[in-house]
Amino acid sequence: MRWEDLGDDGPTAAPALFGVPAVTRTFDTPEFHGITFHEVRARSMVNKVPGASRMPFAWTVNPYRGCTHACVYCFARKTHSYLDLDTGEGFDSQIVVKVNAPELLRKELSGPRWQGQHIAMGTNVDCYQRAEGRYRLMPGILTALRDYANPFSILTKGTLILRDLDLLRSAAAVTDVGVSVSVGFTDEELWRTVEPGTPAPQRRLDVVRTLAGHGIPCGVLMAPVIPFLGDSPAQLRTTVRAIAAAGASSVTPLSLHLRPGAREWFMRWLHLHHPRLVRHYEALYADGSYAPKWYQRRITRQVHELAAEYGIGPSAPSAARRIEVRPEETEERDDPHCTQLTLI
Repeated sequence: MRWEDLGDDGPTAAPALFGVPAVTRTFDTPEFHGITFHEVRARSMVNKVPGASRMPFAWTVNPYRGCTHACVYCFARKTHSYLDLDTGEGFDSQIVVKVNAPELLRKELSGPRWQGQHIAMGTNVDCYQRAEGRYRLMPGILTALRDYANPFSILTKGTLILRDLDLLRSAAAVTDVGVSVSVGFTDEELWRTVEPGTPAPQRRLDVVRTLAGHGIPCGVLMAPVIPFLGDSPAQLRTTVRAIAAAGASSVTPLSLHLRPGAREWFMRWLHLHHPRLVRHYEALYADGSYAPKWYQRRITRQVHELAAEYGIGPSAPSAARRIEVRPEETEERDDPHCTQLTLI
């Protein structure tokens, strides 16, 4: 396998060409059934995003490659091919763990060349995926960032971020900390098929609510908005209303994009679950990885109008919004068969 330094996690990263030792592990526990972990010692931790990238940040830290969230649309699937790993099931089940991430990051933050620029996490694969519950890399990473007062942001679908609530609060006292949770839709049936390894959307919104309640503003990346499956006016309204009710500080819509690697896996899923939509997707994405500008603008306009209606916007850290929810809108959340996040 081509695992030299696993250092460049940007969307146009060059292949790593030289091998390094890797320890391969499997765990005989239900939550890790069928998952293989490849433990490596990375040679770099702070990664420069390629200049041609559309990403709104320049530096990233990614302690994992591959992701058990198994989102069928994940743009990061292509990065597994750089390691000679499968971008489909392999991306979901072959997880690369950079076991030296905390100490290596601390070393790089203390180096003379580092100027304390903002670091984004969770931008390639989720740093709070299930593997983090066993490997516990993020506490050391957050501690290093806090100790060097280095600004950072986290994007996640994982509820495990609440484990590190105290670290987030202590870091926010000395530097700029941004947290966003990804919730593209609240439809339970769609969630179970398109994001099978993630916590339910309502559990993620409980994370938003908890963070806001502890003085940490939390935005929502409403991503992806999935054409023909999660983009009707009624679905957008339901999702934005739920985001507002959770006390999100902002909501940013992002339409589904299908880069090579993700496109093939998503279209396979579409053939299996929604064959009638295949021709519609082929037409919508005929010009490349991104939905047409007219579609992106329409979704953005609709979401922004709904956000204004429900009062989502910049606010004081403790000013969580209270949204009146009609009884019929809470039936799904009150269903005893739905798994909810329990806070003690």
